[in-house]
Amino acid sequence: MPKALEYNSTIVDRIDLTRELSIFKVRPDEPMTGPELIPGQYVTLGMNNVTHPELGSVRRPMSIVSAPQEKDSLEFYIRWVKFPESSNPLTHLLWPAKVGDRMFMRAKPVGKFTIHHTVGDDDPRQIICVAAGTGLAPFISMVRKDFLQNPSSDLSRWVILHGASYPEDLGYREELMTLQQRGLHYFPSISRPQQAPDWQGDVGRVEDFFLSDRLAKLEQQLGYAPGGLTAQRALIYICGLQGTIGETIKRSACRGFIPENRKIRRALGASEDLAPSLFFEQYDNTPVIDTQDEALMATLRQQLQNALVSA
Repeated sequence: MPKALEYNSTIVDRIDLTRELSIFKVRPDEPMTGPELIPGQYVTLGMNNVTHPELGSVRRPMSIVSAPQEKDSLEFYIRWVKFPESSNPLTHLLWPAKVGDRMFMRAKPVGKFTIHHTVGDDDPRQIICVAAGTGLAPFISMVRKDFLQNPSSDLSRWVILHGASYPEDLGYREELMTLQQRGLHYFPSISRPQQAPDWQGDVGRVEDFFLSDRLAKLEQQLGYAPGGLTAQRALIYICGLQGTIGETIKRSACRGFIPENRKIRRALGASEDLAPSLFFEQYDNTPVIDTQDEALMATLRQQLQNALVSA
């Protein structure tokens, strides 16, 4: 029999946004020690399969929604996985859980998908966050930190592009709309508008903001001159699945955005001495771009080089 996890945390709150989308708050038994949480990091959550104990336990990394100032518990934005890759998916064990139930949490935040670890906290460029579904989680942590540190602060540095299938899947929408009063740029988009006839906002997948005509509109909304949204003025952070990441990389190459990923940047012909300006956190294992597709890579290399020459 596989060894069971020793539970060390309690679910202290649960908010069900839809049948398949929930917010969980988990409090560890012992106060979190060590380095302070840096927005963009994650911890490992785990549960034992009590219905089928022969399958053992499962642990998965989960991005943290909480800001560093929120020390009582850690918050998570989680979707029930409809088509799991394993026979023992964490979300299927988590979904019956209720407030007061126990679970495992390795309460030591880790990860380098942070402003601090990528460009440094003093970088003055605007930060464009591209979030697909629950990929919004690390960006909520980032914006909350700035707001809680100074509720009267100007949040215009932050741009959050959030894509979901339906309006009800746009988690944290009310919080983000409130923060627009402090300058936050928030653009939600839904990909199935035919099933939401009352929706008046943007439509399409979140990466569609980087299609040429949509990018021109986004520039105007952000106050850039035509063609002004470039890697000299902004950074791109992407969190989600392969499709969102890959398409955003491809559509932003013409503006000079260089991925941090070494394999991709080599395929793009980007010199090692050029600092990256695009970073991503991936939720699946599928390569975000087929770097063996020579026709595609030749096009992207030319677009990137043209952008770098004109910068």
